Amino acid sequence: MKTYENPLKFLSAVLLTIFISMPIHAMAEPKGKLIIFHAGSLTVPFAKMEKIFEAKYPKVDLLREGGGSTKMARTISELHKPADIMASADFKIIDKTLIPQYADWNIRFASNQLVLCYTDQSRFAKKINAENWYKILERQGVIWGHSDPNLDPCGYRSLMVIQLAESYYKIDGLYDRLIANRPKKNIRPKSVELVSLLKTGNMDYAWEYLSVAVQHGLKYIKLPAEINLGDYKNDVFYKQAKVKVTGKKPGQSITRTGKSCTYGITILKGCPNPEAAGAFMEYLMDPKGGLKVLKEMGQPPFIPCRVASEAMESKLPGALKKLVEIKN
Repeated sequence: MKTYENPLKFLSAVLLTIFISMPIHAMAEPKGKLIIFHAGSLTVPFAKMEKIFEAKYPKVDLLREGGGSTKMARTISELHKPADIMASADFKIIDKTLIPQYADWNIRFASNQLVLCYTDQSRFAKKINAENWYKILERQGVIWGHSDPNLDPCGYRSLMVIQLAESYYKIDGLYDRLIANRPKKNIRPKSVELVSLLKTGNMDYAWEYLSVAVQHGLKYIKLPAEINLGDYKNDVFYKQAKVKVTGKKPGQSITRTGKSCTYGITILKGCPNPEAAGAFMEYLMDPKGGLKVLKEMGQPPFIPCRVASEAMESKLPGALKKLVEIKN
């Protein structure tokens, strides 16, 4: 056992130990502006979390900006717009765009799956089902769309679903025929923009996350697990889907490879409000807090949340370590 001849040194050591072990939000009362960039598909649950969090911490003003995850990450890495937290619909975007320069770690906190949404106004709404959906999308006059794969993970995931459908149903040329029946004007910057087009009757079908469909009261076709990108057990099959998207620099491109839908979140390096950011992360990762909100809104959370390795776990603030498990 280490002894201290100087009582002041002993007291300093004790205080340091207490400081390190304290929850993030106990170090200082959270207050001020808390800036969160998040995937558009998280808009509804994060809006509810905002109200609950601000009621718990009335001195905090939570400011959210939602959009395509790729666009949000580039807003941080290229435009250097200040933010405290980034939540992405594809955790890989944080890995590839923000780590290590803008973030140290990445927590996976929720999953999702792709569904084909529609309304009672949609053409062939009474005939479409899980067996014939692709035949309906092929028909002339049927208006369907998806979000921009260069800006939004839901966009490239929509294309992956169609690629996987061609393989799963063993129908040669299916992908090309469906894309030929979807003009570029039906591609929108983010998936949530398609919701209003569906509800106003300006679009018949749109690819969305299941959580978005549930939150907005849309009808939807649930697809087989082999193609909906919702089951990590099918990741080997999902890998055959590949979509080229724009890279970090003009003229560059990168290839996105099929993988189950997994959401990631991080606190950014040098963020303006670390106390409030830490408090929000603790709330979000609480099974009775933010994770409960996600579950209620059709988005299965990971309980506990996950990090990829011991090395990444070691970089987490102390209060968050108890809320994660190491699982790749």
